Amino acid sequence: MYFREEKGIKKVTSGICKTAGNPFIFILKYGCAYAIMESSESKEAVRCQMGANREFKNSVFTALFDDAGELISLYNALSGGGFPSDTPVMMATLEDVLYNDRYNDIAFVLDDKIVVLVEHQSTVSENMPLRLLIYIARVYEKLIDSDAVYRSRLMKIPKPDFIVLYNGTDPFPDEKTLRLSDAYTAMGGSPPGLGGSLDLEVRVVNINEGRNGAIVGKCETLHGYVLFVGKVRANRKAGMDLSRAVTKAAKDCINEGILADFLRTHSSEVINMLTTEWNAERAQMIAREEALEEGIEIGEARGEARGEARGEAQVTQVIKLFVQKKSPKEISATLGVTQKKVKDILRASGLTGQAQ
Repeated sequence: MYFREEKGIKKVTSGICKTAGNPFIFILKYGCAYAIMESSESKEAVRCQMGANREFKNSVFTALFDDAGELISLYNALSGGGFPSDTPVMMATLEDVLYNDRYNDIAFVLDDKIVVLVEHQSTVSENMPLRLLIYIARVYEKLIDSDAVYRSRLMKIPKPDFIVLYNGTDPFPDEKTLRLSDAYTAMGGSPPGLGGSLDLEVRVVNINEGRNGAIVGKCETLHGYVLFVGKVRANRKAGMDLSRAVTKAAKDCINEGILADFLRTHSSEVINMLTTEWNAERAQMIAREEALEEGIEIGEARGEARGEARGEAQVTQVIKLFVQKKSPKEISATLGVTQKKVKDILRASGLTGQAQ
């Protein structure tokens, strides 16, 4: 098998793991589960039911698809495939243990044949192919026995699939393909090169309400998520603050049987997660606008890009530390910015009442 095995231990993400109905014995270490196999040569397929490793921060989207059956349903809807619900699934999402967070949204291996990377975005980045190239390299490194790549015999690996699900408010087509090759620096005279090549294509699918209904409708959980987000936005347009808009949308969905079990069980978590997500998006948008204005005043195109990048990174760091219960004073000391700047960011994020 291509999966990394060390002294009879196979690395998997945390969850309930079974082979042919027999559970592994597994231990948690540094946010991952290590399942002790009967034999390092075992070739039985691994099926991991995530069961939500709550130590890592989820978004509402990743929490909804924190389950093997849901991932199979999502993949079938997006690909038009027909994988049965008991298809072996192994989670491969990259997680930052130090900062208790995720590098990417979802990564999983389906039936030992396909490794799927799913990103959920409200603002599509043209750099997604490059980011996903970095992610897939890390995923393969996580899955593969590092010594095997030096052997002369061909090592089979799962085929990668890349998908971005877009649900932002900016105009966007039903689908778009992003290519890594579009980022390559143009070379004058178009020299022939050496004959090798590298490209990576990312399929971006618009999942906003009323878009790609044929795809969204094939996955009940994805459809429910789309309806839930639509209700939150409708409530916001009606003048509700974010917390109230999310709370009302959750209650309405429960009454209508939309994501009812999930929302009934995790309603307070959903409100906190979605409020944090949307506040961060709002703050980043303000940071981009301010950075752009500063760049225009300075009159340096490079200054605009650098200012925008610094602004977004700073906003994300402030909100992340605040969610971890750090005070503005502690955040200021950690990041080396003034307390006023910290409070301004929190105020712009709608967290002003708690930023004392």
